[in-house]
Amino acid sequence: MSEKQKKTSVNSVQQFGSLIDDAFLTIDGDLTIKEINGACIRLLGENLIGSSLSDKLIYNNLDTEVETCITSGSIIEFSTTPKINQYRHMIGRILPLSDGRLAVLLMDMTLQHNIEKMRRDFVANVSHELRSPLTSLLGFVETMRNNLEMEQSVRESFLKIMDEEANRMSRLIDDLLSLSRVEIEEHIAPSGQVSVKEAVKSAIDALAYRADTSKHKIEFNDVRKNTEQTSQIRGDLDEIIEVFHNLLDNALKYSYPSTTIDVSLSENQTGNLVLAIKNNGDGIDEKHIPRLTERFYRVDKGRSRQMGGTGLGLAIVKHIINKHRGQLFIRSKPKHETVFEVHLPYFSDPN
Repeated sequence: MSEKQKKTSVNSVQQFGSLIDDAFLTIDGDLTIKEINGACIRLLGENLIGSSLSDKLIYNNLDTEVETCITSGSIIEFSTTPKINQYRHMIGRILPLSDGRLAVLLMDMTLQHNIEKMRRDFVANVSHELRSPLTSLLGFVETMRNNLEMEQSVRESFLKIMDEEANRMSRLIDDLLSLSRVEIEEHIAPSGQVSVKEAVKSAIDALAYRADTSKHKIEFNDVRKNTEQTSQIRGDLDEIIEVFHNLLDNALKYSYPSTTIDVSLSENQTGNLVLAIKNNGDGIDEKHIPRLTERFYRVDKGRSRQMGGTGLGLAIVKHIINKHRGQLFIRSKPKHETVFEVHLPYFSDPN
């Protein structure tokens, strides 16, 4: 092949490869990499030209696949993982070219793989969360049917447990519907106007009785320099109240008895509103914090279920905040304090 032909060939690969986000390269029969596009470096690493593709992928039968492709003249598809990024999942396709080389397309399927895993985990978790109270209910129903002479006190005890389990299932279904709704609408920015200060006060009022019962005190302070400044954001009132209600409810559940829940309204360096909810309790180990907003993720599963949690509250909070183009930050010190911060942009009239 002449230098002009080589240049034309390389340019054609580069030009085609620049149009796609996936790795596109050519190899010869012994798997030596001849040409690459930019995505190859991102997915497979540096210094690819002249190296063997088999050294870049975790796939033991690559040489066999290449031989089959050459012999049959057909496209061969396989699944693989790059050695430098073993968390990635790729689909590879090999196509024989007329000059004896082979074209290889490596499509990054990591996102699709993770979404499918989340779907499977979600179905499994929902099934587990519903099966537990349902099994309990069925067991008590069967026991009561088979024991018509059951003492009234025992019957009342059974009915109380059955009522609790039914309510637990109802809460879970309500949270699932709420999460599904906000996920579907997450890409649509709200068009309403909401006073964060009033939404916070509404959430505090709704939980005041619970706080008194557990001897907690909820204190709210607007610590902005100009406390007369508006606290309006573009949002949905019910959803914003749901965020603050869930976070306050969480603070009450996991704080030490007879302690104070501090709720404050401030601003960050970019001029956005910041609503912070701080409680004192056992705290959260740093390794758990990145996963707290995952569906059904619990730091202490037994304790969470005992307190009536569905494991979906913080997932709902995250998606509502995303919908409102805000951010959620969590920091905690074990055996000390935990702070949830909601950052939201002020309302701005486009007109």
